[in-house]
Amino acid sequence: MPRNEVNRSGEMEAFVQIVERGGFSAAARHLCMTPSAISKLVLRLEARLGVQLVHRSTRKLQLTAEGNAFYERSVLVLADMLDAERGAAAAAAPRGRVSLNSSLPVGLSVLLPLVPDFLALYPEVTLDIALTDRVVDLMDERTDVAVRWGELPDSGLVARRLGDTALAIVGSPDYLARHGTPHSVETLAQHNRLGSSYRRNAPDWPLRVAGKMEHLPVKGSVRAADGETLRRLAISGVGLVRLSRYHMQADIDAGRLVAVMEDFNPGDRAPIHAVYLGKPGRLPARVRVLLDFLAERVTQASLDAGWPGP
Repeated sequence: MPRNEVNRSGEMEAFVQIVERGGFSAAARHLCMTPSAISKLVLRLEARLGVQLVHRSTRKLQLTAEGNAFYERSVLVLADMLDAERGAAAAAAPRGRVSLNSSLPVGLSVLLPLVPDFLALYPEVTLDIALTDRVVDLMDERTDVAVRWGELPDSGLVARRLGDTALAIVGSPDYLARHGTPHSVETLAQHNRLGSSYRRNAPDWPLRVAGKMEHLPVKGSVRAADGETLRRLAISGVGLVRLSRYHMQADIDAGRLVAVMEDFNPGDRAPIHAVYLGKPGRLPARVRVLLDFLAERVTQASLDAGWPGP
């Protein structure tokens, strides 16, 4: 056989599988080959090397001394090849499309401001961004990464924690001037408390009163499916809302919203995770660099917005 037609790595892999699986048939099944093809491969290998590698028996496989030496060297060579491939894959410039999904608040307040920096670092990566408060099925909708707010349900997804956020009850100065600022659970109960129609959101507001937890049901003239709508309604003076600090901190700083009932704030925090399919060590470079970037920069963004990350 001409030298350039010899698939040495393929021969080594087949021989290693024969030894480690204890026979030709088991190796053939693993490699999706026929036992006769495996047998012919070993015969060609022995002919090229000029030594017998295997004592053939109907009951068991026995290596010759040369076969055992070839097996041990093959294991080392294949391991070196795998290391070389992994190193080359890690060093290659990430490229290709990454589909990113998040809720409207996280997307508008946290992710979109980071997009220019990410694209400057990885110009060969293209982002496909979808913002929705609907929980998407990553496999069905071919989504690489989803950034989700709140506690995660059990699923087959891998989660990487990016940070967490405090929550607060807020209203606009105009609304508070017309309806008064609540200073107790009783006065808060008289206000228009705008809530979420999203099924995973809590149906009440937790409050700490005299060291004990109380829960005030959300009851108001409007329910909305996403936090961005609630934020805009609060700014326009429709009622009070309870939202994440990262989502409205700029409004509080600018005076468009005012935090109320802070003495009763229970201090609960909502986590933010990036979730994805697959194993952490086997992700495409384009997905891995996005996850690493978010893990570093979303935490920094959380500090800048006034809600410390983990």
